[in-house]
Amino acid sequence: MMKRIITALLTMALIIPAFQTASASVNPTDQGIDERFGLPILVLGGNLNDAQKQEVREMLGASDPETVEEVIVTGEDLVRYIEGEDSSASMYSSAKITREESGHGLVIERVTPENITQVTDTMYANALLTAGIENATVEIASPLKVSGHSALTGIYKAYEVSGEQLDTARLEVANDELNLATDLAEEEGIDQEKVSELLAEIKQAIAEQNPATREDIEQIINEQLSNLEINLSEEDRQRLTDLFDQMRNLNINFDNVSEQLNDLSTAIQDRLSDVVNDEGFWQSVRDFFQGLIDAISNLFGGSEEETINES
Repeated sequence: MMKRIITALLTMALIIPAFQTASASVNPTDQGIDERFGLPILVLGGNLNDAQKQEVREMLGASDPETVEEVIVTGEDLVRYIEGEDSSASMYSSAKITREESGHGLVIERVTPENITQVTDTMYANALLTAGIENATVEIASPLKVSGHSALTGIYKAYEVSGEQLDTARLEVANDELNLATDLAEEEGIDQEKVSELLAEIKQAIAEQNPATREDIEQIINEQLSNLEINLSEEDRQRLTDLFDQMRNLNINFDNVSEQLNDLSTAIQDRLSDVVNDEGFWQSVRDFFQGLIDAISNLFGGSEEETINES
């Protein structure tokens, strides 16, 4: 047993620096503060302790207080934006928001994807476009495993701090959309990127067809479910119809972000393709590390870390 663990650890020591080097090579060069938009805004989850907050600052490259504007997001903020939520909700996931010029698009990066367990980059992008947020770089991180939902509230607060007035009705619909997306992935067992593809394709169809009634919305949803070969329960079909009928009633014009929806759809397709093409390789990587974790756990009696379900 000990020989196997030592061999695995030595192998891991060779693998990890290779990943770190590859990751470092794709980081963009710091080009300074864009004075048209002011400082990037760092939003820290209110339930983090001081040590965890500092860890997040380092994760998001925001340790220098002169280069970011820092705010804290709490459950009190959640209930201000989303009616009916709980002010005692846990707020751990944090974000740095950098406003960008028109045409840049919405770029989402989970800096710690291993700790944001339910919400993907494309789920965040879909919800934020619904909320009316575009042309920004949003980096999301957490020092511990969380669902990732509270980051959305933090992003809303960042825009409020920057002086932009967001439509609270759209914020609530965006919040409902994110909850539905994670529910479909968790409860229906649909791949997370496939869920994001479904939502993006429905929005594009709405932009093209301009549906006038709930029945029109229902038809669009059924067409996209068929096109993507997704089977949903009648209850979840109704939840989708309710969600997009709300958007129709709010007169959300997806024509305004059609280019960003196209970019999002392309990104989703690329990720789905990567998953298919690399499934064998990544399964072997997962198997290797799972075997290593199991071996160490058996040796030292360790236990799995639980995920915090944020509101």
